[in-house]
Amino acid sequence: MGTIDYKNILVAVDGSEEAEWALKKAIYLAKLSDATLVLAHIVDTRNFPTIEAYDMNIRDRSETFANELLEKYKTEAIASGITNVITEVEYGSPKVKIPRDLAKKHTIDLIVCGATGLNAVERFLIGSVSEGIVRHSSCDVIIVRNDKN
Repeated sequence: MGTIDYKNILVAVDGSEEAEWALKKAIYLAKLSDATLVLAHIVDTRNFPTIEAYDMNIRDRSETFANELLEKYKTEAIASGITNVITEVEYGSPKVKIPRDLAKKHTIDLIVCGATGLNAVERFLIGSVSEGIVRHSSCDVIIVRNDKN
């Protein structure tokens, strides 16, 4: 059996420590395969109507946070030797947007994400984003649980 080379790797990031571990693993794998790395942050808009009733600037702040986060991670990926880095900010449900829309748009053959991420309430109520990504994905998925390679 030959080696498995991934051509397009998507890493889902939300600013959590586990997402940073996932980024490091995705960078490592992208370097091994000389793959394109897609850095994706999904602004979860499902709670916006409730939040916006109290805070009209939440959408702008979410977008600013996403763009700054992705720019930081893109710089890190390029400094690590990745030549093709794409950033994506999307709006909606991460567990649907990542495996369906973004995976299709970029012909993704590997998705890398942290085991839990930031959204503990959603994890308790409806299951984690990583579970949803695995359930809805048609490509390989790596769930990163710690900072070890």
